Amino acid sequence: MLEIDGISKTFESARGERVVALAPVSLAIPQGRFLTILGPSGCGKSTIFNIIAGLEMPSTGTVTMDGTPIIGMSGVVSYMLQKDLLLPWRSIIDNVILGMEIDRVPKAEAKARALPLLQRYGLGGFEHRYPAELSGGMRQRAALLRTMLCDREVILLDEPFAALDAQTRADMQEWLLDVWDDFKKTVIFVTHDVDEGIYLSDEVVVMSGRPGRVIERTPIELARPRKRAIITSQTFVEYKEHFLRLLHKPVELAQAS
Repeated sequence: MLEIDGISKTFESARGERVVALAPVSLAIPQGRFLTILGPSGCGKSTIFNIIAGLEMPSTGTVTMDGTPIIGMSGVVSYMLQKDLLLPWRSIIDNVILGMEIDRVPKAEAKARALPLLQRYGLGGFEHRYPAELSGGMRQRAALLRTMLCDREVILLDEPFAALDAQTRADMQEWLLDVWDDFKKTVIFVTHDVDEGIYLSDEVVVMSGRPGRVIERTPIELARPRKRAIITSQTFVEYKEHFLRLLHKPVELAQAS
């Protein structure tokens, strides 16, 4: 269980003004849940991730994992940013095992763990290629496998498919659901794409504009495993219309609701 209790963030501008980027936010996320955060740019989604990952200190509030405080602690969760950040001088297999190497897993053992997964998840035969030789979608697969193989219970994914074309993005969504189903990790996913958030998630959290705060938390009651055809179903369309209405509310109304 990951619990976020009243975290907020206030910055000081270059002119000495206090800027509230994130109003107090509280979320309890059970183990194995796939939760998506939707919200406009600047609402504090990435700030929440940075606080959970121990990269920033909150102005107020706490974050705990199974009751243990993790504020300011790095390495407790896995975190993937929008860019794949693969090291160009390392082969794909050497990129995928990087997190395990940092955790001091012997290289031979790390490769033995990773190779079957490269085969299973569409990177078989590319393990000795370099990032520049792969498509954007394949690089994202490698980066996601690297994140998963760090073997943390909570995975933070910050718009990992934002730079991909529509078809590749749809393929990667299907691929991610397969990986998530196999690894059984807790995933917190940030996206601006409402369809993506609904399709992937057990639950969607909608945030307001700055200062970011939770407007609504909505369970997604669509059966799993999910097929692509579900995006045209009446229930899916109703979820989409509902979230779009929330996201397009004037800020003052959204914050008051």
